Amino acid sequence: MKRLTLILVFFSGVTILSAQECDKTLTGKVIDFHDGVPLKEATITFNNKTIVTDNNGTYTINDLCAVSYAFTVSHVDCNSQVFTIDMSKVTTKDFYLEHHLNELQEVKVSGENHTKTLSSQEETIDKNIIEKYSNASLGDALKEITGVSSLNTGSTIVKPIIQGLSGSRILIMNNGVRMQDMEWGDEHAPNVDINVANSITVVKGASALKYGGDAIGGVIIMETNRAPAKDTLFGKTVLSGSTNGRGGFLTSKLTKAYESGMFLKVHGTLKRYGDVEAPDYVLSNTGIFEKGFSASFGVNKFTYGWDVFYSFYDNEIGVLEASHIGNVDDLFNAINSGEPDIIRDFTYDIENPRQEVTHHLGRVKYFKRFEQLGKWTTQYDFQLNNRLEFDIRRTQELDKIPSIDLELTTHSITSDFEFDSSEKYKFTTGALFRYQENFADPLTGVRRLIPDYEKYDVGAFFTVEYDLKENLILDAGIRYDFNHIDAQKFYLNSRWELRGYEEDFSDIVVDRNVIGSQLLTNPVFDYHSISGTAGMQYIFKDDYEFRFNYALSQRAPNPSELFSDGLHHSAARIELGDLRIDQETSHKISLSLKNNNQKWGWELAPYANFIQDYILLEPVGTELTIRGAFPVWQYRQTDARLLGVDAKVYANWHTNWKTDHMFSLVKGQETEDKQALINMPAPNFNNKITFAKAEWFDFTASLESQYHFRQNEFPPNIMVFSPSRGQDILLEINTPPSAYHLLNFDTGMKFKMGDESFLNLGFTINNLANTTYRNYLNRQRYFADDLGRNFLLRISINY
Repeated sequence: MKRLTLILVFFSGVTILSAQECDKTLTGKVIDFHDGVPLKEATITFNNKTIVTDNNGTYTINDLCAVSYAFTVSHVDCNSQVFTIDMSKVTTKDFYLEHHLNELQEVKVSGENHTKTLSSQEETIDKNIIEKYSNASLGDALKEITGVSSLNTGSTIVKPIIQGLSGSRILIMNNGVRMQDMEWGDEHAPNVDINVANSITVVKGASALKYGGDAIGGVIIMETNRAPAKDTLFGKTVLSGSTNGRGGFLTSKLTKAYESGMFLKVHGTLKRYGDVEAPDYVLSNTGIFEKGFSASFGVNKFTYGWDVFYSFYDNEIGVLEASHIGNVDDLFNAINSGEPDIIRDFTYDIENPRQEVTHHLGRVKYFKRFEQLGKWTTQYDFQLNNRLEFDIRRTQELDKIPSIDLELTTHSITSDFEFDSSEKYKFTTGALFRYQENFADPLTGVRRLIPDYEKYDVGAFFTVEYDLKENLILDAGIRYDFNHIDAQKFYLNSRWELRGYEEDFSDIVVDRNVIGSQLLTNPVFDYHSISGTAGMQYIFKDDYEFRFNYALSQRAPNPSELFSDGLHHSAARIELGDLRIDQETSHKISLSLKNNNQKWGWELAPYANFIQDYILLEPVGTELTIRGAFPVWQYRQTDARLLGVDAKVYANWHTNWKTDHMFSLVKGQETEDKQALINMPAPNFNNKITFAKAEWFDFTASLESQYHFRQNEFPPNIMVFSPSRGQDILLEINTPPSAYHLLNFDTGMKFKMGDESFLNLGFTINNLANTTYRNYLNRQRYFADDLGRNFLLRISINY
């Protein structure tokens, strides 16, 4: 009986299925998501059947049942998409595919041409170079790019210089967020961990208006890789150690992604080094202890996405103890001495003078793509930067209290829309609002170098790219920025009178009877800045590319340039701002011509930058304090001209042999009296020969030669009064050191550890010949030689 029942049920089911009417028809088109162009020869696959669209992108599918189907739609150069359609409810459906792969922000591969601008000079370093410098700083890694040098305070505080400009003239984008970390100080390094990035692009100049109009020097863009939309788990760990500093470094990152588009990323870094060494002695109190962590999660689909990102960075840095002068005679003696006054045995201890900087960064981002229109992106980000600078003070209790305690809080909201539906042109528009507050803790017991202030920034931009011909693209843009700063600043009565402020700024005085012969002021400044760019990219003879760009940029003065007033302890100098300082205006013209092919390639990139009201900080004399007589550095403005050229050549001489050559030259001077500008990089020439053998586990070995010429153009030295000598003496504070030549060696191999995992081994020797030298752009050149030989071992595991 049971068997008979099962047979009846089976035949009843067959009868029902046979009776179902599969007479449904689905029609529509397969269309490019961006510009609405129908895609011919697209394929639609379901139930082992394939339909191909005609020349108009049209398809027709017959004999469908009133059930749900999963259609896989594909096209050449497009990512396949799966669409589920309920045929009981739908008869027509247009499928949209992404036909512009570069819009997907895939992981960048070395050698591919992904640029942030069309007409500007720019270069990108990939994850391989980032890994090579994983235990170093952002400034160290960027010196792999022509035209980029650095302003150093020892070996651990490294600020990038792009074509002669640094500090507030350089904008750093860290995972889509503009860094706000008191970049105005010469000894304030960027608070970023380069290991978070998968690629770093340098745009030389202010043409990347999307990021800001005040980047007279350039823009540094650090980007992470996109999590793939598939179920996967992958990561990377790098471990390195070095002999100079006798320390090590560990960084690790892990990504978990899902087919739904969900992802989670975590990253951590730990670095610990003791005193580094010059060829002949220990550089006492130059250790570093760095910690970093970041995490992000979100959804990354084609049509929309969101993510939440947080990073924490903590860096404790020792400042060379011999550089902490007590008076101008100490500086005079140091300049004329062959070695530091203080040389102790190696230690991991970090004593005063030192810096401790912590930086919190949080970001929430959302994007949505609109069919046949473009992509809208908006984000909010928060930053908290706390800078502590510890001086050598009179007692042990005072040593525990920072001489400078600054807390900078920043809130930013940005939003932009990229209209990319046309094959001929693309334009982008966006807006920015930012609020910033600086708090200078008065409990340090030391006169505050930078006052409390509030700052508001509002900006808007518009850019356009137009394909005039197949091989000729034009781009242009304009940006407006409004900056409002409201400060509470105390002045000594003597300083107020000496600077002649009473005549021009008496209206900002709030209280003239402050204890300590001071007065309280409330300076409020508004700045309106216009920036613009126009240029072209022309490709000819297949492998030649010509770029031309003109960029107008205006930069409002930073709080340091306006308000500095006192002893900057980690810089061991008195710094004086000027309330009369106005915004800078830059007119930059840049050209580049390059040729790339399999055998060899080259690029020649000249530029001219004319800056009205250029703001510079220079030594002008000395001032007597209770601590002694210190050099005085003062801000002033002048019209300036920077002329330069970046050049590079590579040649693949043989299957296994390659050479690379780079040369950079920049000349900066005041246009009126032809006086050289301070801190201009000396010409430098870099040559490297590389041997590679893929059959030997991807073995590579390279020998690099770096020649740095002497900087023969520098501002005059100054006459200062020596208390111990009782007379004026010539302080050669601007005289550059001699030229020098360095040799570096690097080698590496790669071993497979499974289907998806591999191990990289790297070995580097910096300053191979243990050369004694001093770098003109190292602020500690007055007191000690630069780094001696350094052996580094690097282990990287990808899994």
